[in-house]
Amino acid sequence: MGRSSIPILGFVLFLFLSCLAARTDAEYLKYKDPKQPLGVRIKDLLNRMTLEEKIGQMVQVERAVATPDAMSKYFIGSVLSGGGSVPAPKASPQAWVDMVNVIQKASLSTRLGIPMIYGIDAVHGHNNVYNATIFPHNVGLGVTRDPMLIRKIGEATALEVRATGIPYAFAPCIAVCRDPRWGRCYESYSEDHKIVQAMTEIIPGLQGDIPANSHKGVPFVAAGKTKVAACAKHFVGDGGTTKGINEDNTVIDLNGLLNIHMPAYLNAISKGVATVMVSYSSWNGKKMHANRDLVTGYLKDKLKFRGFVISDWEGIDRITSPPHANYSYSAQAGVSAGIDM
Repeated sequence: MGRSSIPILGFVLFLFLSCLAARTDAEYLKYKDPKQPLGVRIKDLLNRMTLEEKIGQMVQVERAVATPDAMSKYFIGSVLSGGGSVPAPKASPQAWVDMVNVIQKASLSTRLGIPMIYGIDAVHGHNNVYNATIFPHNVGLGVTRDPMLIRKIGEATALEVRATGIPYAFAPCIAVCRDPRWGRCYESYSEDHKIVQAMTEIIPGLQGDIPANSHKGVPFVAAGKTKVAACAKHFVGDGGTTKGINEDNTVIDLNGLLNIHMPAYLNAISKGVATVMVSYSSWNGKKMHANRDLVTGYLKDKLKFRGFVISDWEGIDRITSPPHANYSYSAQAGVSAGIDM
């Protein structure tokens, strides 16, 4: 009995170590290993995801409905603050951070622990936040003809956005306003696309300088706690609608579209812009949110944009007339066009 106990204990120890090793192997997740190449991590994560998880990651919801239960149940990929949507009246930066952390904690509690990304309309400073630094709207900045000033404004805005725990700003608007009757003309730097192109210098202000060896179209946001992902919007032709009617139809031939409304997107992509937001408007009668030729064919395939494409607020709802008449169709049309979120 005494002599046989040693081999038995040895065997038990062997089984324990084997189970421990198996458990360790099971817990190793390649997509969470920062030593692995980015492409390897992405492929590993995608291979683990269910269809429901992939759909959830493509969804951005408003903070008012981003409960911990909803975030974890539906695997929501992103949350935003709509205009004026705040955690509390006159909320402090810490209140914003606390809100974002609660939402993020729910996202990290899911099976794969994929963090959500929080976005906000910081379009002339961190304008949703009480006591933030407010800068002139784009129409007032364009007249300065000073790209370096615009870059500094981007840097200051990024600092304040990150101070509230938010890593993503829906800016800049690079519309080329061709008719001052457009009610959002103040969001445009200029009617001259060359000035709008120069003002895309706000992007490295927000995101940081793209490395010299970066591949074309690959987004870049500098590491650390002082930069945010930017968003070039609204793709494309939002400032060229007939009679300046908001969200209406831009009637122009392809050469006109490419020579007036598209150039600033080339600059934005060359500076590593992380995301592009699609316009509510149409081009020659085709809703931009359903325009595969421009979103996938031109932006992604021709310009090699490798960031993600996001819809505008309820943008896919407005593919149909009246809006939200057929949401299943709208979602399919938007995703088929190339919208990622």
